[in-house]
Amino acid sequence: MIRLGSLAGYPFEGPRLLAGWTPPAVAAVYAIAYKPDPETRPERYAVIYVGHSDDLTTERFPFRHPRAACWVQRAGSRWKIYVCTYQVPGGGRAHREQIARELTAIYRPRCNIQQYDQAWKDHWIGEYSAPTTGPLPVRGPDDPPPGQPAQ
Repeated sequence: MIRLGSLAGYPFEGPRLLAGWTPPAVAAVYAIAYKPDPETRPERYAVIYVGHSDDLTTERFPFRHPRAACWVQRAGSRWKIYVCTYQVPGGGRAHREQIARELTAIYRPRCNIQQYDQAWKDHWIGEYSAPTTGPLPVRGPDDPPPGQPAQ
């Protein structure tokens, strides 16, 4: 098992060598990875592609997937590519898609054509102002605790 995502929140099965893997007929989010420095850090993986599927058997694994050539190029060999899968408990297609987008925003996998940004943009909801949205007051080391008068 490998944990991926913000705060490593998603428990993915794997990593498994993609070349010898037979995909199960399940809906899942999947991540394609390789070991960028297998000699000095063999436990470290780099995510190079993230996707999701209603049925993993339809994704044309291991190497007939539309982005497989990019995976091989990034890893250096088809024998250096790994797959990790996450079956979202009770999750539907929209939930899998949301997780795949989140992972794409976090890892910025080079083989994904579509990239997503984690940043929040003010124009998404417009400007908003309220007394509670201002900066928090900062207390200095010589300031009295809240509720006590200054001396």
